[in-house]
Amino acid sequence: MDRFLEAALEEAKKGLAEGGIPIGSVLVIDGQIVGRGHNQRIQKGSSILHAEMNCLENAGRLKASEYRRATLYSTLSPCDMCSGTVLLYGIPKVVVGENQTFQGPEDYIKSRGVEVEVVNSHECCQLMERFINSHPELWNEDIGE
Repeated sequence: MDRFLEAALEEAKKGLAEGGIPIGSVLVIDGQIVGRGHNQRIQKGSSILHAEMNCLENAGRLKASEYRRATLYSTLSPCDMCSGTVLLYGIPKVVVGENQTFQGPEDYIKSRGVEVEVVNSHECCQLMERFINSHPELWNEDIGE
């Protein structure tokens, strides 16, 4: 696993330690992490603070030219909301830790020109499987079911 996906996994574990859903994300531009985040829907009572949204919020305002050089790393396949944000800001690449426990609209964002790389990390998958099995109601709420 590369260091950026490892940083996203650290964020996921941080979220779990806070009592939240263990999904983490980092935004990388020119080989540097410019934003980090983890799912904080439970911790902050938020409807939108998925890991990717929290990461982008923490990155702050960026220019369109910066987003076009960015890669978004996420421990889990981004949902419709987070994928829409990737499209809105023109982020050209998303690296996904795993998409076995949940798969967002990967084919759609690929069709819109986004490169999607799925790593199939065993550690990312195990973290989500354990969470989903122990907290199915929180997981279903997070994915809108």
